[in-house]
Amino acid sequence: MRPGERLKEIRFRLGFTLRDVAVLSRDIAKKEGNVEYYISNPWLTQLENREATPSIHKLFTLSCIYGVGFTDLLLIFGVDDRKTTSYHLQLPMQKTHPLNGDFHPAEPLAIQPKFDGVDLNRTTLLSHMLQVWGDLPVELFRRLNFVGSQYGYIGLEDHSLDPLLRPGTFVQIDPDVRKILPSSVHVELDRPIYFVELRDGYACSWCEQDENDLLLVPHPLSGCKTRRFTYPTDAEIIGRVTAIAMQIAAPVHKHSAAMHKSVPSTDFIKEF
Repeated sequence: MRPGERLKEIRFRLGFTLRDVAVLSRDIAKKEGNVEYYISNPWLTQLENREATPSIHKLFTLSCIYGVGFTDLLLIFGVDDRKTTSYHLQLPMQKTHPLNGDFHPAEPLAIQPKFDGVDLNRTTLLSHMLQVWGDLPVELFRRLNFVGSQYGYIGLEDHSLDPLLRPGTFVQIDPDVRKILPSSVHVELDRPIYFVELRDGYACSWCEQDENDLLLVPHPLSGCKTRRFTYPTDAEIIGRVTAIAMQIAAPVHKHSAAMHKSVPSTDFIKEF
């Protein structure tokens, strides 16, 4: 598949039109103070349908809008920046020097963190836990792969498990669990939740298997209906949800009634 076709597929799955991308990119270009970040309808159409390579500014904008890492977008165009360290170390460098922080290790470093002196069974402040680590660079944590998990985001229009999992929730996914687990529990939080890839997008839901069909079972208070898909032709389980990050109260702004809706703030999304 050509890079443009893959980008088009990502856009379709997110439900964005060409105009949506143009409008969102205009806001990014305005905030960055550089028109190079702007993506017009004709430009994106040309990128998706022809052999073309975007500039770094426009690739940055696509990364922001599509929620795809900049490195992953580079891979779509055949550039693997994780190889930079390997190539650099193969050069006959004569002088001792530090490696720039933008370099990526060829393989993620997996460690098992230890919080000596902190009772993980009790509620505590994050700052207390960080004191155990000491002063470590944030860039280090960004590169660590603690458990090899994947992460998902429940769209603002997806109310399947609301109010258990509200729209705007971030979920951690265990990709090793890709089959429906037998479950007889009656406690909501103990019932397995799965992240599912569909032909036209994704879903996060309770699941049941009925012969060759996969049933996406919503929360009884959500108002949503059970959906049925041919399994695994039209629906494939990516993994089981093992953890969540969810906002339970929307910020209140005096001069904006719209902010009273149960929609997560952009600050929360950014900080997560």
